[in-house]
Amino acid sequence: MKKQTSVLMAAIVALGLMSTTASADIKKGQKGYLKTCKKCHGNGTKGAGMQTQDGWTEMFANDAALIIKKHEGTKAEKYFNSDKFKEAAPHFKDFLFQYGSDSGNVPSCG
Repeated sequence: MKKQTSVLMAAIVALGLMSTTASADIKKGQKGYLKTCKKCHGNGTKGAGMQTQDGWTEMFANDAALIIKKHEGTKAEKYFNSDKFKEAAPHFKDFLFQYGSDSGNVPSCG
């Protein structure tokens, strides 16, 4: 019985660590936004305020189809169709959602 409990606890800890690693990071999203989006969309407060939280959820649904479409024909189109964006998209989504126009939150430093 003691061995089963130990195995169960180890499994719970391992799953907890994996889910934390797999989750997106608001700070990474903010850093990425400032590096790639600020030039056209302004600081993080202005950029995130372009949509409500539901709006950002919609923009990033279906592998970010709407946000990619919005950037067609722009200088950023190549980036939005790249693997680099696909990797960064969950972080952007979390950052933009966290500070959406209806969130009541304001990002620090940009």
